[in-house]
Amino acid sequence: MWKQVHKANEPLLPSLFTPLLTHGYHPLAMKKANGIVLDKPGKPDYRTPSSFRIIVLLASVSKILERLSALRLASAARSLRLLHPNQCGSLASLGYFDAVATLTHEVRLLQAAAFKVSTLLLDVKGGFDNVCANKLATILTRGGVSAFLVAWIKSILSKRQCRLIFQGAPKVFSPVAVGTPQGSPISPLLFVLYIASLHPTLPQGLAISYVDGLTITVGSDSLRSNIHALQYYFGSIQRQGADLVVAFSVPKTVLIYWRTPKDRSDVSFAPIVINNMLFPPSQVVRWLGYWLTPTLHFSVHFLRRLAVAKASFTTIRQLSAAGKGLSSWCNRKLVFSAILPILTYGCDLFVPDTVTLRKLNPFWHVVLRWTTDCVYTTTLGALYREPSLPPISSICKHLRRSAAIRLVCAPSE
Repeated sequence: MWKQVHKANEPLLPSLFTPLLTHGYHPLAMKKANGIVLDKPGKPDYRTPSSFRIIVLLASVSKILERLSALRLASAARSLRLLHPNQCGSLASLGYFDAVATLTHEVRLLQAAAFKVSTLLLDVKGGFDNVCANKLATILTRGGVSAFLVAWIKSILSKRQCRLIFQGAPKVFSPVAVGTPQGSPISPLLFVLYIASLHPTLPQGLAISYVDGLTITVGSDSLRSNIHALQYYFGSIQRQGADLVVAFSVPKTVLIYWRTPKDRSDVSFAPIVINNMLFPPSQVVRWLGYWLTPTLHFSVHFLRRLAVAKASFTTIRQLSAAGKGLSSWCNRKLVFSAILPILTYGCDLFVPDTVTLRKLNPFWHVVLRWTTDCVYTTTLGALYREPSLPPISSICKHLRRSAAIRLVCAPSE
């Protein structure tokens, strides 16, 4: 209904501001926010600012306005083709599954043509912190976005103030001149639009991005040619990023050489040189929660998921001992929302083999016995029916079928 009432060229946002101003909400007050400082997990040293992440807590009224603007801008960006076709994340109907499925499909497609395939994984440094409001406004204006929407976006990115909340911090507001607030509903979309031009066109390969992560996949007759091509494309993207004041975190760069399971040639360890730094190929790569190997064998992925699920279950089972504590219904909710998604992550794309299922099933049976408080002599049929949690193989099959139906029903664009 909202889309029917307001046409594409109507100034919606000023009409939203009118009742807010009459009730005492001032636009400058909505630009003030509290920044919660959170430490990034897995960092070896927490004495540097890069080891922390700032999540901005905005006013509720500001979040509502930015959410409405994000919906309107997303619709305009798709119709005006401001987004690159290979961009995923922070966009409706394009998530991690689409990015990983596209990458694995492209790798197998190039391997079917008897090419050597290599992929370089890059990470944008700073991400949201390096978005320039003036350059973003220029990109949107040239793309044909409505002038009032561009002006509003430029306004919310200027004259912002933030105060950091942590022990011992002075509770005073400081001006923020660059970047988009991390925690805002519109910030991910603005960043995706900002870096859309960084995607190169590859004659034999593909460049895919998921928010601030960019992968470049190339194929040729030799790995040496792949290395030269990846170095060339990285230099080209780095120069384009410099115009946008966007840099890449070079130490996080990852290289992988894909192989077919029937390939009997020697494994190559030839490194790539990026900004005078050597990066040898990795044997296991973690991208968007998926653990990828050069042969695309999925047992490594599921064993890693099993280890994470066991660690989570060790913590959760302390909430309820045998015969006391939480009810079976509460235990089932915990398993369904906290254990099962971790254990089956990636089953929509990867298929666990028989050997892997033999390692997943015993853990799943332990979880079900804790959920139902059943004895160890309980048959598996009753163990599955009591909490209405089927075997892992059935759950994986259901997830794959759901992903297949989603792909079949998706629009061609």
